[in-house]
Amino acid sequence: IHVKRCTTEKGKGDCGRCSLLGMEKINFSGGEPFLHDRGEFLGKLVKFCKKELKLPSVSIVSNGSLIKEKWFKNYGEYLDILAISCDSFDEQINTLIGRGQGKKNHVENLWKLRKWCTEYRVAFKINSVINRFNVEEDMNEQIQYLNPVRWKVFQCLIIEGENAGEDALREAEQFVINDEEFEQFLDRHKDISCLVPESNKKMKDSYLILDEYMRFLDCTRGRKDPSKSILDVGVEEAIKFSGFDEKMFLKRGGKYVWSKADLKLDW
Repeated sequence: IHVKRCTTEKGKGDCGRCSLLGMEKINFSGGEPFLHDRGEFLGKLVKFCKKELKLPSVSIVSNGSLIKEKWFKNYGEYLDILAISCDSFDEQINTLIGRGQGKKNHVENLWKLRKWCTEYRVAFKINSVINRFNVEEDMNEQIQYLNPVRWKVFQCLIIEGENAGEDALREAEQFVINDEEFEQFLDRHKDISCLVPESNKKMKDSYLILDEYMRFLDCTRGRKDPSKSILDVGVEEAIKFSGFDEKMFLKRGGKYVWSKADLKLDW
C-alpha cells in the first residue's frame, strides 16, 4: 500500500479483502513505510491488522532511519516482526551503496532499534542484500551479537524498470554478483543458525507483492508486470496474474514461525 495515495480507511479495507480469503501474514515494505505521517499511518494499519483482522503475523521492513521509540510505545504490541535492512556493518560501504543516513550512523541506529525491539517485545530480523561492495565482508561477529530471529540474505537481483533499464528508479548493474560469489558469502557465514539465504532463483517468483494500486506484481519476465487491481476484479481473479511460485515459496522457507506469540522469545 503506497501511503501517499491511500487513506487509513481505504488501507484497512484493502487489508480486509485479503484477510477474508485466508491471508495469514502481511508485510509492509516500500520504499520506506515510515515516511508518511512519521509512521502514524503505518501504525494504524499494523494495529488494525493485528487487533481487528487478527492476523497471525504482521511485519514491517524498514531501513530504520525514521523509527522513534514513541512508535514502539504506541504500536509495538501489535507488531510481530520488524526487519531492518542492513547491507554492511562498515559505514563507508553503507554510504557507497546508498544505505547512508546522512548525519545518522546506520550501524549505531541498528543497535538502538535492536534494544527497542527487546524492550517492546517485537521480534527482530535483519535483511541484507549481498552485492559487489559487501560480498567479501565477514558479518559473523555482529550478527551473532545482534541475535535476530532471522537473517535474510538476498543475492542482488536485477528487475527491469526498477533497478535496471532506461526507466529505472536506480541502476544496480554495478552491484551484481554471480552465484559462486553468493555461495562463498554463505559459506563464510554457515555457522549462523538464523541465516536464511535467497538466491535470485529462489527470490524472483516466490513472493506475493501488491503495489500502491493494489495490483499483484508478476516478476517472471524479469520485470514487475502488474495485474488488474483487486479493487476492480477481486483478489481471486487478480492473483491469477501474480506469477507466484508456491512450490518455491515453500522451498525457500517462506512458511515459518512468524507470530511472536509462537516464537517463545526470551524478552
